[in-house]
Amino acid sequence: MSKTESFDLALIGGGIMSATLGVLVKLVSPKTKIVLFERLDQVAMESSNPWHNAGTGHAALCELNYMPDSKDGSLPDPAKAIVINEQFQVSRQFWAALVEQGILSAPETFIRTVPHMTFVRGDKDVDYLSRRFEALKDQPLFAGMQFSKDPRQIAKWAPLITEGRVKETIAATFIEQGTDVDYGAITQQLIAWLIKKGVQVETSVEVRSLYQYQDGAWQLSLSGEHYQRIVKADKVFVGAGGWALKLLQKAGIPEIQGYGTFPVSGHFLRTDNPEIVAKHQAKVYSQAQVGAPPMSVPHLDTRVVDGKTSLLFGPYAGLNPKFLKYGSILDLPLSLRPRNVIPYLSVALKNFGLVTYLIKEVTKTRKQKIAGLLEFVPTANPEDWTLYEAGQRAQVIKPVKGGGTLQFGTEVISSKDGSIAGLLGASPGASVSVSVMLDVIGKMYPDVASSWKKDLTKFIPALGTPLNADPKLAKKLLADTAKVLKLKA
Repeated sequence: MSKTESFDLALIGGGIMSATLGVLVKLVSPKTKIVLFERLDQVAMESSNPWHNAGTGHAALCELNYMPDSKDGSLPDPAKAIVINEQFQVSRQFWAALVEQGILSAPETFIRTVPHMTFVRGDKDVDYLSRRFEALKDQPLFAGMQFSKDPRQIAKWAPLITEGRVKETIAATFIEQGTDVDYGAITQQLIAWLIKKGVQVETSVEVRSLYQYQDGAWQLSLSGEHYQRIVKADKVFVGAGGWALKLLQKAGIPEIQGYGTFPVSGHFLRTDNPEIVAKHQAKVYSQAQVGAPPMSVPHLDTRVVDGKTSLLFGPYAGLNPKFLKYGSILDLPLSLRPRNVIPYLSVALKNFGLVTYLIKEVTKTRKQKIAGLLEFVPTANPEDWTLYEAGQRAQVIKPVKGGGTLQFGTEVISSKDGSIAGLLGASPGASVSVSVMLDVIGKMYPDVASSWKKDLTKFIPALGTPLNADPKLAKKLLADTAKVLKLKA
């Protein structure tokens, strides 16, 4: 008979979410016995991999989808953009503290200053960007943002997007405090520390299903040669990207009923040509095409991975039934349940424009994809750019009265007893991983969450404080974290 392996907490998925939760728990409760399972042979190989995402430190500095235009032409509401920024500041505080503690390595191994810009064309979008700037310029967390309609000024910020451009109405915002983040490096460093602290990390092991005992604990059924093992955990966190839906469904918790995911694949054009790379030091976001999902907003990004700088342009979206890049084409059909069929159909009908857009994206030739790049970089030479497949994103389909709605964000699903929780959704994702995992702690450890969060203020000084409402504190913390992380404030 197999011996039962017992743990206090099981983490499923070797990405930044599981790594962050594991570190948070270990910092406040060092004796907690934790195991982490990753189905691939290495951690951080799905969405956390630096080549599977754009590496943007999402703080709503440049992303228009976090601050949609008003319907009456007034100043757009900055509320959501402020929330996203504050959540990213929580991550910055935490990462800075971990650098000081030696848990994370030198900052340049995972984060660096890369200005964030928004670039638009045409009278309508220029007017919107102008009003967006007016709504944000005096917000403490957006201090230093600049706006210009002058092509000469925009050329100073990002020459590649103005060189060779036919005269047209353009505008851009620029803010220097933006960042480029290697979430894969952060994940690997956090997990390396967890291993030092006794956390059992197992790769090439897939959790196939979950069964709850009467005492509330969970048995994890594993794949292959590990099938005969009896692994029991008091609490389980499913941080497995799109795979989380499948496992939460298999766990049978009522809270997952009606949920689904809408998987979208992504591709980028990339250049490593040093002459081109040297001309562009920014992440430049623009408006999404009509019908496109927010995560398909076109952007030209400076990326630094393993010390080497490249430029990415994209993403080009596509239809793909896999919930993970290294998933199965049966993921989507096998996720169908009687309770989520109507939400799936409802979303398909409500978002017919999105489906049409994705079909067009799938059928695009390389020449057509290069044409999209030329709209951003008029002088681009196609021979300098190569197309590669990035990560898979699974957007949340949330059940609502009469059907379902497509959620563009992250959502924590947890059981009523707090014994299991999982994360669905994508952007802003990794950027706000610390805030999201603090939410998970609140749901999974309600009896001690408040005391744990108090302990965590040693690592996150402004935890629970609305930074944007306190200009002096916002300025101080931006400066403090910038100093530790070697960023420009």
